[in-house]
Amino acid sequence: MNSSELILNADGSIYHLHLHPEQVSPLIITVGDQDRVAKVSRYFDRIEHRVRKREFVTHTGWLGKQRITVISTGIGPDNVDIVLNELDALFNIDLTTRQVKPRLRQLTFIRLGTAGCLQAEVPVDALVASNGAIGMDGLLQFYRAPEQQQHPLLDALRRHTAEKWTFPVAPYFVETAPELLSKFADFHQGITATNPGFYGPQGRQLRATVAQPQYLDLLQSFDYQGRKIVNLEMETAAMYGLSQMLGHRAISISAILANRALGQFSQNPARSVKHLIKTVMEKISHGI
Repeated sequence: MNSSELILNADGSIYHLHLHPEQVSPLIITVGDQDRVAKVSRYFDRIEHRVRKREFVTHTGWLGKQRITVISTGIGPDNVDIVLNELDALFNIDLTTRQVKPRLRQLTFIRLGTAGCLQAEVPVDALVASNGAIGMDGLLQFYRAPEQQQHPLLDALRRHTAEKWTFPVAPYFVETAPELLSKFADFHQGITATNPGFYGPQGRQLRATVAQPQYLDLLQSFDYQGRKIVNLEMETAAMYGLSQMLGHRAISISAILANRALGQFSQNPARSVKHLIKTVMEKISHGI
């Protein structure tokens, strides 16, 4: 690979994350907010590495006998594209020879984030495990990913919205790794819609007029073989899509801070996020 494709820093670390392979565990928690990294790593028994560059903050340490990494991605699918590709490179590309390793290493990604809910029956502050994700962001249009771009669910979604909405970018769909999803059977579950922004792309209108005022209603009323779109956020589908393409496992767990159907917002979002982190870390300590 040319140096313009696989970019390394002067110390040999991967370009954006500034990490060396030995500084990362194959079990990786991702969070959007860089300040949330320390809120996760406080549950570690000890920390080996702390690395920071731009919005990418990484802590690697131990939880019992399990080595674990937590890293901040920043907001949006474009940042997920950077983080997932560079973490994969740390394990599966020889950074000295710039050759793909003959034996690939599977990584496990657990996203801990926040989201808005579309379904009235899922309360604010609930925890949701995404059993699949629809990407409205267009990231996978830049990859050869026919399995994600031609799923039957997408045909059903287009039929559902045909009279009122034509998607500006072709959506994609990715299922969750089933063995990971089974670990969170006690959580609310449903499909997540990943969007490339927080305001217009999630149906919020301040001063700029949105293209489709009924966007949320269309997503809320969609039903595919009994499965509904439960929440909206900005990273999950990108993580699922790239993980599947690269042979990794991924699951996204969200604390519901807003219920868009009811117009409600959490009265204590910090407590909700703390509950999310504590609950998932307890599950990890019992084996993922």
